[in-house]
Amino acid sequence: MTRLLIVRSVLACLIIAIGARGAPAHITPPVVLVSDRDAVAGLLTGARRFFVREFRLSPEDRRSVQQQSGWTPDEDFYRFYLGRDGDGRLTGAMVFVTDYTVHGPVRVAVGLAPDGKIRGATIVEVTEETYTWIKPLIDQDFTRDYVGQDSHGKFGLPERLTRARLESMPQFYASVVGGLMQRAAILYDVGIKQKGAA
Repeated sequence: MTRLLIVRSVLACLIIAIGARGAPAHITPPVVLVSDRDAVAGLLTGARRFFVREFRLSPEDRRSVQQQSGWTPDEDFYRFYLGRDGDGRLTGAMVFVTDYTVHGPVRVAVGLAPDGKIRGATIVEVTEETYTWIKPLIDQDFTRDYVGQDSHGKFGLPERLTRARLESMPQFYASVVGGLMQRAAILYDVGIKQKGAA
């Protein structure tokens, strides 16, 4: 009887250990906050015509991004939406960027001026779980604190959010979104601005 109990206990421990080790990040259903169409229209205000510019990061582009920021892009392929006025002049660009956190993906649309400075950003999609942490940030329109910065700017936690004494998870997601905005500016520099693709 004791031997049977020991065997069952060992098997139970093994099953729990194997199950815990192989468990993926817990991801809850997505919450779409803004449609892609509305994000493009909202971040490219003033544009009369819209174009898509797609580019694939070359090995040299990847090295350039890595050297500039320490970030290694997750993807090789990016799609920018370019807005032009009635005379064909570039009014701005916009790109969707995503970070895959342990609580699920955070997708942000980032608008950029022709010179590569941030025009604005919209949090497009999160998960049900992360929404509770991101909602206070959205309510404070915190992405406006990054407007006017280029790829070399400071994208850490904005001073007013530091003063607001947010809990740790909203602070974490503020830094995630700030990092995504900087990545968008870096991608614009490398894929559009430096290549004269605008």
